[in-house]
Amino acid sequence: MKTRYIGSFLRVALAALLLPAGVQAGNPDRAGQAGASELLINPWARSNGWGGANSGSIRGLEAQFLNVAGTAFTKKTEAIFAHTMYLEGSGMALNAFGITQKAGEAGVIGLSVVSFDFGDIPVTTTEQPEGNIGNYRPQYINIGLSYAKVFSNSIYGGFNLKIINENIANVSARGIAVDAGIQYVTGTNEDRDNIKFGIALKNVGTPMKFGGDGLSVRLTAPSGAYQYTVEQRTQGFEIPSLLNIGASYDFSLAKDHRLTAAANFTSNSFTRDQIAGGLEYAFREMFMIRGGFVYEDGITSDDDRTTVYTGPCAGVTVDVPMGKSGKKFGIDYAFRATNPFNGVHTFGLRFTL
Repeated sequence: MKTRYIGSFLRVALAALLLPAGVQAGNPDRAGQAGASELLINPWARSNGWGGANSGSIRGLEAQFLNVAGTAFTKKTEAIFAHTMYLEGSGMALNAFGITQKAGEAGVIGLSVVSFDFGDIPVTTTEQPEGNIGNYRPQYINIGLSYAKVFSNSIYGGFNLKIINENIANVSARGIAVDAGIQYVTGTNEDRDNIKFGIALKNVGTPMKFGGDGLSVRLTAPSGAYQYTVEQRTQGFEIPSLLNIGASYDFSLAKDHRLTAAANFTSNSFTRDQIAGGLEYAFREMFMIRGGFVYEDGITSDDDRTTVYTGPCAGVTVDVPMGKSGKKFGIDYAFRATNPFNGVHTFGLRFTL
C-alpha cells in the first residue's frame, strides 16, 4: 500500500517539475514585466525566519503562503495575527490575519487576508507638481481561501485560491490566482517521520490590467467650442508565478531537543531562481531559534544584485502551552537583511486551539 502511494507522489512530483518549462522559469530577461509583486512577500514571521527554506516541512496556517499542503496538519484551529515593518525606514508595512480550521476527518479549510500599507502619498498634478493639495493612500489587499487534505499517513495536498485587489486612488486592478502543493513525509525508522519533501506551484492566474476614472482626461477642443474625454489605454501584465521544491531532515539531538535542516529551490518566472537553506533548533517545541540564507545569482555583489534582500535571515519563536488541553499561545519574530533600508521585521501572534 505504501509503495502505491509513493509511486503516486513521484508521478505528481515529476509533472510539477516539468511545469517550469511552460512558464519560462528563471528568466532574468523578463524581470520587471510582471505585476502584483506583493504576492512574493511572505507576511508570516515563523517561515520568514529562515527565508522560506522550510517549504517542504511547513505546517499550519503559514503553509498557505509557501506550500498550501502543509495546512492539512492543522489539528483543530489555528489563528495568526502578523505585522511586518517592510524595508524599515521606507514607511511601508504589511498587516495579515489568517485562520485554519479542521473540516471533517481529513480536510482543513483556511482563510487569510493580507493588507499592504504604503503610507500617505502627496497628490500632484501637472498644474501643481509641488502638491500641497492633499494625500492619497494606495490599497493592496489579497484574500486567500484554501483547502487541504490528508490522503494517507505520508501524502498531503491542497490548493489555495487568491483574490488580488490593487487600488491606487481612482485606478484599480483585480485578478485571481491559484496555488497548489503536495507534501510527502517519511522517516529513517517506523517510529518517527523525520524526512519531508514538498512541491508547490504558486501564483498561476489571469493577467491583470489597471482601469478607472483616473485614466480619463477632460480636454478642450482647439476651437474652444466643446470639450471631450480621452481615456488612456493601459497594458495588461502577468502575475509572478513560481515553483517551490523543498526538503528537510529532523535530527534528534537528545530528549526534548530537535535540530532541523531545510532547503528550498524556487524557480521564478520573471526573476532569478533562488536557493534557500536554513537551520532551526527547538527545545521541547516551546522555544525555537532559526536562521538561513537565500541565495540567487549576483546577490553578494552590490553591482549585480537585483533584489533588495542581501541573503541572511533569522527568527525566534516562543510557544506557551495554555493548560493541559493542548492549546498554545505563540510569539514569533523574524528579520531579513536588506540593502538599502534597515531590513524587514515581522512580528506574529499565534493561537493554536
